[in-house]
Amino acid sequence: MDNIKKTQLFNASCVALVVTALAFATRGSFVEAWASEFNLTHAQVGWIVGTAFWGFTLAMVFGGPLVDIIGIGRIISIAFFCHVTGIILTIIATGFWSLFLSTLLVGIANGSVEAACNPLITSMYTDQKTRRLNRFHAWFPTGIVIGGLAVYLFKQVGLADWRYAMGIMLLPTFVYGYMFLNKQFPQTERVVSGFSYKDMLKACISPLFLFMAFCMLLTAGTELGTNQWIAALLANVSDNPILLLVWISGIMALARQFGGTLIHNMKSTVVLLTSSILAFAGCILMGYTQGAMVFAAAGIFALGIAFFWPSMLGFVSENIPQSGALGLAIMGGIGFLGGAIAQPVLGAIFDAQTAASVPAGQTIEVLKAAAAGTQEAFTWAQVTLKGGALTLRMVAVIPAVLIAFFTFLHLWKRKQV
Repeated sequence: MDNIKKTQLFNASCVALVVTALAFATRGSFVEAWASEFNLTHAQVGWIVGTAFWGFTLAMVFGGPLVDIIGIGRIISIAFFCHVTGIILTIIATGFWSLFLSTLLVGIANGSVEAACNPLITSMYTDQKTRRLNRFHAWFPTGIVIGGLAVYLFKQVGLADWRYAMGIMLLPTFVYGYMFLNKQFPQTERVVSGFSYKDMLKACISPLFLFMAFCMLLTAGTELGTNQWIAALLANVSDNPILLLVWISGIMALARQFGGTLIHNMKSTVVLLTSSILAFAGCILMGYTQGAMVFAAAGIFALGIAFFWPSMLGFVSENIPQSGALGLAIMGGIGFLGGAIAQPVLGAIFDAQTAASVPAGQTIEVLKAAAAGTQEAFTWAQVTLKGGALTLRMVAVIPAVLIAFFTFLHLWKRKQV
């Protein structure tokens, strides 16, 4: 590994992850804009946004096994091509299906980044996997902060069209493409360790791996599903609800960037259990509080979900090393599958809870079409706020289930020592 420039490859991976985060952050702020401009329901927008997660899962399922065969570099090349194409097609989209296709390509690009960069990092830093994965994944919420602030600033200067925010993604995309250009990549840890492909496949169907894969479905659904909808669910808490997503993501970024050493010295099962408790508390509090207190509740939620993704990957890589790149790919794919499932479900729940909150004698159509400043517009704001709060209370069921699962995992691991 003498010719492998670890720092340069790690930094390039972080920039690539920023692009995936920008796609996540900006699309989260486009929910209402797309619904209005293209006359779509929240459920339809949920299907569009969720397509990014399906594309991610597709890339992970096929890209993960191919990492060992065609190499990390070629998977990154696929990511670059799909990012550029998907971004451009989104900007020129004209309706549901064009948004659906462009979002699918962006999702494939995002999944290819994860499929390549996770095994790249664990192969380069075999003695500090969880710490390095946390620092790497700190750039996901950092990218969300950058994207969220960009959306906010564009609106402040009168560039409210969502296409401007989408266009800024091209800059870091070309940057990471250049940073990876002509670099030499290491072999994956599985290959270096001598585990056979058969060993890898067996490890990926072991009881412990399947249990962690199911938990990944729930942890990712809690993190990605809620964050993608947070601006819409709490649109009437602030004049700029995207700042709530920026707040959550900023806390996550700081926790992952500077909490790596703490996490490195703690049992991963304790980290996951504590995270579940905080995520549950945060969801409940966001569903019951209003005004500035929502930001405090969101801070608790952010600390809860901050270590979910990297700690799940770190646990699998450290406790089931035979699973190799395929194991990491499956975990990432399962994670985004959880996010994909959550998008239309959350959209449908939001629609249902909003409809149920409409006062007797009034209709959604009339309230939704009300002119700004009227009593009907005020009522509609209160209705959507209540619908969002009720949706968040329902989301709290997922981390509640995780509390039980990770308690079991912690007790089981203690018996193994």
